[in-house]
Amino acid sequence: MSNPAYYVKDMDLCLSGKLILMQKTNFTIPLKSKQSMRNLLIALTFCCTSFVSFAQNQTSININQLKWLPNSHQFWVNESNNIVVYTADNLNSKTTILSKDQLTATGFSSSIQNIVWSANQKSMLIYTNSKKVWRANTQGDYWLFDLTTGKGRPIGKGMPASSLQFAKFSPNGKNIAYVSKHNLYVEDVTTGKITALTTNGTDRLINGTFDWAYEEEFFCRDGFRWNPDSKSIAYWNIDATKIRNHLMINNTDSLYPFTIPVEYPKAGESPSPAKVGVVSITTKKTLWMNIPGDPQQNYLPRMEWASANDLTVLQINRRQNEAHLFKCNPATGNAQLIFTDKDEAWVDVATSSGYDSRQWTWVENGKAFIYSSDRDGWMHLYKVSADGKQTELLTKGNYDTDFKTIDAIHGDVYFYASPTDATQQYLYKVNITTKDTVRVTPAIFNGTNNYTFSPDAQFAKHTNASITRLTNGRLVNLSNHKKVYPNTEDVFANPNLGFSLEKIKITTADNVQMDGIMAKPNNFNPDKKYPVCFYVYGEPAATVANDVPSFDSYISQLIPEGYIGIALDNRGTPAMKGREWRKSIYKKVGTLNTHDQAMATKEILKWKFIDGDRVAVHGWSGGGNMTLNLLFRYPEIYKTGVAVSSVTDHHFYDNIYTERLMGLPQDDEAAYKECSPITYAKNLKGNLLYIHGTGDDNVHYKNAEVLINELIKQGKLFNLMIYPNRTHGIFEGEGTTVHVSNTITNYLRKNNPPGAN
Repeated sequence: MSNPAYYVKDMDLCLSGKLILMQKTNFTIPLKSKQSMRNLLIALTFCCTSFVSFAQNQTSININQLKWLPNSHQFWVNESNNIVVYTADNLNSKTTILSKDQLTATGFSSSIQNIVWSANQKSMLIYTNSKKVWRANTQGDYWLFDLTTGKGRPIGKGMPASSLQFAKFSPNGKNIAYVSKHNLYVEDVTTGKITALTTNGTDRLINGTFDWAYEEEFFCRDGFRWNPDSKSIAYWNIDATKIRNHLMINNTDSLYPFTIPVEYPKAGESPSPAKVGVVSITTKKTLWMNIPGDPQQNYLPRMEWASANDLTVLQINRRQNEAHLFKCNPATGNAQLIFTDKDEAWVDVATSSGYDSRQWTWVENGKAFIYSSDRDGWMHLYKVSADGKQTELLTKGNYDTDFKTIDAIHGDVYFYASPTDATQQYLYKVNITTKDTVRVTPAIFNGTNNYTFSPDAQFAKHTNASITRLTNGRLVNLSNHKKVYPNTEDVFANPNLGFSLEKIKITTADNVQMDGIMAKPNNFNPDKKYPVCFYVYGEPAATVANDVPSFDSYISQLIPEGYIGIALDNRGTPAMKGREWRKSIYKKVGTLNTHDQAMATKEILKWKFIDGDRVAVHGWSGGGNMTLNLLFRYPEIYKTGVAVSSVTDHHFYDNIYTERLMGLPQDDEAAYKECSPITYAKNLKGNLLYIHGTGDDNVHYKNAEVLINELIKQGKLFNLMIYPNRTHGIFEGEGTTVHVSNTITNYLRKNNPPGAN
């Protein structure tokens, strides 16, 4: 997909306590999703170093915890369990909204994990005791607090503990809606009366949230929206009753093994039918929107109110190459098509603004909307009239954009772009009226820049980093990028990683220019030869050659011992290089991307300081797939590989992701066979270590056993490490993280030994 860089979504890909810290603090960084383990750690280091930077500059405000209040540039922080609110344009004053003593007096004794505010900011919901659902802790308890009196109580009386999801106030503040056990409820703020708006919810008939595939691949979690008039709620219903189970087996936690079913639609299997309905909170009756098309051959990944009388729903066909935007009447259910976007490969759906974010944003009081599309070859922003009849290009030029937010006061649309260096990221804005485009990020902040915007788009928390600069942060006024906190000079510190990072560009024999990051030991001697290990991902969900101060954590341990680490982004990765770069991989996931990597490696092997007899490759998830393909397809180049949690046959992965990139297997079985690494397992010559967790609900352990069988059949010797009941990130259980690290690094030391010759 395009840069629309996705948020990190495989949050279970933990390798260290630092990643757990990132989860607990909810500090998110826009990066590409479906990350490999190693790419996730790039995001981790980028994230965690910002904590250090802010802490060093901190005076009286813990800006690391900053979370914005709705429709304002106020933010709250938790100061020793006192909830304190600041205003970004007047940081000298603060208001303690709810004190620790007030919390204790109500009986609240848990941690404050998040706050949901009422529109008038006179009430709040504190989210606590959360539990994991697939990738994130989206299920927990909520406490309601009246900020006028300081009194509070838990909501959802009688519901199972830690079972409430996505609780939010009605716009008028009189009711709270939430999901529990796949049913939608509304609770009166004053009386506490709970009303069930749906009653048919089960594990497979899902109201107000989503099944595994929708969450994993469309980034859908919160499945309901209050009408602006507070009288009704629009919500999704997902029917997963006909989706077959993938059975994972647990051999360790009881005397007899037992199976764990996961509803999982694999490539070629029909999706879960979805529909959108509007339910009245008084009559409790649902009116389903009459959106045309077979619900088993179309998806409904996005929905939002345009006004009290208009509900906008995005439909995308099963092959995901056509997107249709419908305006639905909540009183009649009628659906009117207002906009269509098409692509020969696929149409991008998710954005970098996080889970449940939309491709469109209404502007000019509902008279138009901003939409992202790469229909002209670049991911650009368009202003589209409400009826879809007039489309106006806002951003012009040969560069990709990544929409972030809109300043409705001044008519400015903020977006990320990097016209000259796809490894970097800068903030720009374009004015809806004048069409003037300006770079907002000052030139001093070279590298990768991220912003957490206030809802009114007047202020933002800004972080900056590069391969030679530790992450540094500040609170800025977006009108002039003037720093409002802290009141100290910006510090640009060297990462001091124990090795150096540098950017490289490789042009292959096919005239493909690839960006790369190279790590060298500090005592590097260009007259000696070093072993090299390539860190790879290579699919349309992640880049690895990012201008940030980190490298793959496993390879990083070996670099000071005399190792060269290289990460390259091939065609098909979501680098900001235009549609052709990003989507050329369609039906070629496993062929085109591995070809690019191998051809680039051939050029690198010409360098006199690279030892061509010591060439290794390592990757996780999509990077595991790449690792296997490189070892099997180019055994003359790659001598050692460590592949983790890999898809070994494209038939085995979920339908949404796989069919988006490969088409349906029943339409092109030859492409599926040609692109799957297992087809070429017979060519293995070098050293392979394969690692997988048996509890992986994302890339199933089935992939490992089918690969094992094929390698045995072909008489190929290899090494294997299986982790019982661990998920895709292989981090659960005492000692696991250290064991994974030692297993990988020791294997590389033995089979691709470090040290200059």
